Amino acid sequence: MIPSQEHSIPKLRTTLKPGDIGSIIHLHGILYARECGWDHTFEGYVAEGLAKFAISCDPCKDRIWITEVDGRIIGCISIVGYSETEAQLRWFLMHPDLRGRGLGKKLIDEAIQFSRDCGFKSIFLWTTSNLKAAARLYESVGFSKTDEKTHQIWGQILTEERWDLTL
Repeated sequence: MIPSQEHSIPKLRTTLKPGDIGSIIHLHGILYARECGWDHTFEGYVAEGLAKFAISCDPCKDRIWITEVDGRIIGCISIVGYSETEAQLRWFLMHPDLRGRGLGKKLIDEAIQFSRDCGFKSIFLWTTSNLKAAARLYESVGFSKTDEKTHQIWGQILTEERWDLTL
């Protein structure tokens, strides 16, 4: 549970501070293990991508949004420039204690606007078919499912889905 969530106002920032990468990896690992049964290899997958992002982030085409309550990271989303015209949405997560309050929608709106401002023509993301609430949110802002593949990943057989948005 997020401490004193009724009285605290979530804050949004776009700069990384020491410890953020570890906190975001930890949050992904714990929540996806609890909610989806994914194993430690998912945490490694997140760690690998976030490490590359932290080392080579280009503020002209890459950004991370971090949501905090009382100094604790409770959500995030990122845009990573994939090519000159295409961006990838990554690491979208909101702590379950704060879901349903519009914070995820705010994050995705920020990511889409940033992508437009950068001149990207499209955004894509990969998710899994069991994350129904996320899929509804993606669809509500204009993404459509364009591909899927089923395979053994993160300790389970999962169907990964690609979603695309033309800007």
